[in-house]
Amino acid sequence: MSKEIAHALILIFTIVLTFIIPKTNLAQYDLQISAGLFIFLYLTKKFVISKNTYSRLIESVVFTLIIMGIVNSTGGLTSPFFFLIYFLLFSLSIILEPIISITTTVTLIIFFLLNLPANQDFTTLLPIISLAFITPFAMFLGQEKIRIRQLAEKNSKSKEDTFLFLSLLIKNHLKNIKEAAQNFVGDHQLDIIKKSAARMEKLIEKFEEEDSH
Repeated sequence: MSKEIAHALILIFTIVLTFIIPKTNLAQYDLQISAGLFIFLYLTKKFVISKNTYSRLIESVVFTLIIMGIVNSTGGLTSPFFFLIYFLLFSLSIILEPIISITTTVTLIIFFLLNLPANQDFTTLLPIISLAFITPFAMFLGQEKIRIRQLAEKNSKSKEDTFLFLSLLIKNHLKNIKEAAQNFVGDHQLDIIKKSAARMEKLIEKFEEEDSH
């Protein structure tokens, strides 16, 4: 099972829980549950979870539980906190994978429609429709984050290769200078030393110019 599918399934299960809990006796403890989740997140990240992937998944699950718990316990589609779901979609797309915003939106739309009272007008459906329009932007933001990260990794690798290349060349020129100095008997060795020193100077200047850009 791929990482994306595993994350999607976990979040779908999390969303299902947020629609079930408000219909149980646990609904009256929503503030205590939210506080407990924050404490759980803090302790888990500090003492248990060390891998970045697991840490981001725990964050996503906790944020989903808290935000959806707030929305569903304060009216669902008519909740004054419904806008928090928009931030949730953007956050999940950035913290996990861009595709997560689509699976999350589809799950939310399905469960909001299933819990929608009968004989509702079009105005009531507007929050659901807005989720579908927000999702492409959330996905785009997640893709941009991945692109920027890949570009940063590529630049880092390029700099490492440049350092290695310069190191090998400079070592070679230093070796020539050392040998010429040890076997110095006249102008020929002096000319080798001058040429090697000039090459090293040019390499350093070229690297400084590239690094400044």
